[in-house]
Amino acid sequence: MKDFLVVANRLPVVRVVEEDGSVDWQRSPGGLVTGLEPVMRAESGAWIGWDGSPSESAGDVAEPFESDGIYMVPVPLTARELEYYYEGFSNATLWPLYHDVVAPPEYHRHWWDAYRRVNQRFADAAAEQASDGATVWVHDYQLQLVPQMLRQLRPDLRIGFFLHIPFPPTELFDRLPWRRQLLEGLLGADLVGFQRPGAAANFVRLCRSLLGARTHRHHVRAADGRTVRAGAYPISIDFNELDQLARSPETAANTERMRDELGNPANVILGVDRLDYTKGIGARIKAFDELLGEGALSVDDTVFVQVATPSRERVEQYRILRQEIETQVGHVNGTHGRIGRVPITYLHTSFGRKDLAAMFRLATVALVTPLRDGMNLMAKEFVACRYDNTGVLILSEFAGAADEMRQALLVNPYDMDALKRTILTAVQMPRPEQIKRMRMLRRRVSSFDVHAWAKTFLADLNVDPSIAERAARLGQA
Repeated sequence: MKDFLVVANRLPVVRVVEEDGSVDWQRSPGGLVTGLEPVMRAESGAWIGWDGSPSESAGDVAEPFESDGIYMVPVPLTARELEYYYEGFSNATLWPLYHDVVAPPEYHRHWWDAYRRVNQRFADAAAEQASDGATVWVHDYQLQLVPQMLRQLRPDLRIGFFLHIPFPPTELFDRLPWRRQLLEGLLGADLVGFQRPGAAANFVRLCRSLLGARTHRHHVRAADGRTVRAGAYPISIDFNELDQLARSPETAANTERMRDELGNPANVILGVDRLDYTKGIGARIKAFDELLGEGALSVDDTVFVQVATPSRERVEQYRILRQEIETQVGHVNGTHGRIGRVPITYLHTSFGRKDLAAMFRLATVALVTPLRDGMNLMAKEFVACRYDNTGVLILSEFAGAADEMRQALLVNPYDMDALKRTILTAVQMPRPEQIKRMRMLRRRVSSFDVHAWAKTFLADLNVDPSIAERAARLGQA
């Protein structure tokens, strides 16, 4: 029985089968486990999630295990459940809806049924593992029903929920056939966290309009009489780890190797994203293409490196997107390239943290232009690697990071002319201005890292509930 549990779609480890057939587990990259690891160790914690391998049956039992000092509790998912719950409802219904319908969502009842069943399985696993009065932190859009399901099983628990992606306004959320059920699911938590204040406000407004709940500022009165708090808790990164990695001799050597392979250009524009239609990759390629065609940029001194990490490759929309991006890249390179100079280096593969740190050191401009994003930690990782305070960050207004990183060059990625002007401004920015902006960005990111994020959320989650109750009653008086 554990005093602190994290419930997420995936375990923070990857299953690796060795040559001799033995199974080992390697830690997955990502800031979430970094921020929560100290808490889990101190509080005798457990992490509940899918282990990455489809099960033959939903009734399969996978034994808990320990990896890197963290107690792991696998939740079985069949191939059919992954198709309906994960690829279907989570990523073809909720993902596009929550990202401002950049792509049209699909609504299927059998997807919803699978989503509900899987959420119940996660809730059952958490209820079984939690000690009396334990704290449970549920994560992200795949598990929005878990808080209420877990509350019904274990009313003694303190339950928090954090949404890592945007939360939509009324005019979008209202389209969802199961809108009430998702709101009621989230209201099973004591604290519901979002990346941006606007998302928290959307949630409170929807609880009032769709559920008829009594609300006051960031408090919602749930049907069982509890007061649920909603707030913004922008996630961050492990700044010190990345800063040290960027300063290492290995990273310096790797950076110079990459620079030589690119032909030692004066300017390296870098994009690092999952291959997703929300990331705006096509728009930035088009902007670069037009700048080359107009002669504003030259292949002699400027190259564009785009890393597109493979993502959801079994989903048809993502396969189509990959074809479109690769066609765009081929057009630009065929039109503007010459022997020994390729305008765009496109890499559809995954890179480890060491290689990414070298890329962030290599870049003179980071192009982070999602059409919609909950946060976008790549923007913060680029800043963490710029220990010499040089380099320019171009950041979409529609990324959550824009709220904090005002010294970046903010841009509307839907405005092609503005995007082109901003790229030119970044490439031509004098070094003193680069240093001034980057120094302020680094100060912000270093002062509120992923450890501070986790500490702040958990401190608010475990505050005396009577305080929130009195605040809500005061608002209703």
